[in-house]
Amino acid sequence: MKIPLLLLALTTATLADDKGTLIFQDDFNRTESQEETDEPGNGWKTNSESRAKGNKQVDLKDGAMRIFIHEEADHGVSVVHEAEFQNGAVELRFKLEAKGDSLGLNFADLQFKEVHAGHLCAARIHTHQVVLQDLKTGRMAKETRELNKAKKLTADQKKALKEKETTVKNKLEVGKWYNLLVE
Repeated sequence: MKIPLLLLALTTATLADDKGTLIFQDDFNRTESQEETDEPGNGWKTNSESRAKGNKQVDLKDGAMRIFIHEEADHGVSVVHEAEFQNGAVELRFKLEAKGDSLGLNFADLQFKEVHAGHLCAARIHTHQVVLQDLKTGRMAKETRELNKAKKLTADQKKALKEKETTVKNKLEVGKWYNLLVE
């Protein structure tokens, strides 16, 4: 069974005095050649081959990218596009289709080896809250991640980790389109 999670359209821009210089934009208004596997196109990559046994988890429909977790997946869906920038922003339009759905924007630099998988920061949008995370000095820092996996974090380390994220209550309606800007 395929469970729909969200629909989105994405633009990426670096910031200057105004909205900045646009470095990447996509409207997802294209047709896939088949419906069996992910085919987002335009430089987008997914983890469906390695994490969902190749089953489709990303579909393009009506000018939007539709992302859903396949029942055989062993990890959340990852849809990535390279865009090199500093002091930038990602702006997108999204819709959550069910109360338990969420959208995560995870910014990573795969060349930065001091953290697991290059994870630097993340914004996670749920129907009831937004969570902002410093992953670079937080839970993805190599030493911290290893200690956490081994269940060897001290009480002080756990407390310090909580300071690396902020949760803000925010109510979103299911099935409604929203605009999001993450700087």
